[in-house]
Amino acid sequence: MSDKAKTLLAAGHNTNYHEAGEGKPLFLLHGSGPGVSGWANWAKTVPAFADQWRVIVPDIAGFGFTEFKDGTKYDIKLWVSHLVGIMDALDIEKACFVGNSFGGALAIGLAVFAPERVDRLVLLGTPAGEFEQTAGLRGAWEYEPSLDNMRHLMALFPYDQKLITEEMVQARFEASARPGAQEALRKLIPKPASDGPTIVKGFPASALAKITAPTLVVHGREDRVVPPECGFLIANSIPNADLHLFGRCGHWVQSEQSRRFVALVRDFLSE
Repeated sequence: MSDKAKTLLAAGHNTNYHEAGEGKPLFLLHGSGPGVSGWANWAKTVPAFADQWRVIVPDIAGFGFTEFKDGTKYDIKLWVSHLVGIMDALDIEKACFVGNSFGGALAIGLAVFAPERVDRLVLLGTPAGEFEQTAGLRGAWEYEPSLDNMRHLMALFPYDQKLITEEMVQARFEASARPGAQEALRKLIPKPASDGPTIVKGFPASALAKITAPTLVVHGREDRVVPPECGFLIANSIPNADLHLFGRCGHWVQSEQSRRFVALVRDFLSE
């Protein structure tokens, strides 16, 4: 798969996406944060699935290289509408979804609001319920574009710091430094409280309980961005869900435990 992106129109947004492979459609949904994009999150993972699935990696509205519109209210309803628009533009009626962090929350939103479009769900490090804003999420809002700041922020994500390369830091910094990128991101994530904890709210257990799609929940035990308790809440609430907790693993499950992650997900999607 090359890094050459395609463009389509969905929910009124010029949308950046990558595509590879043939077969049943499989969406890989990115997380949030400075310099994030679908390609940055999933480029190394796509070949592990493109032999058997039609893999689509979009940049969700307001993120990555997809259009951000001033004056537009970005919330879960718009993001779900955007994802449905992407599916419609690609003539995909139903698909499997692998969602990383924010992307997992978006996949949950789709399963709640448009369950007929969802075949199976894989949720990585996904927020749910209510929890205190972590250092990783606070850092994403407070980030000011620079190589040092990006290096410091990225250190909060994996368990093994050796995973962070200078090439990775450079690429994420360059994306985060695009004019308006950080200002746009701050409109999409909760502003940290000036005093006391900031409460982050994800889908509650009552909404999760309505999801009928078979679901695989994966979380890193040492996740310092989205607490593992969120993974337990999701797995305990979705009726047809399994949970896999990776030890010695932070927020980047697909990178930190790539071989085991791919084997687990391939098995689940092939059932």
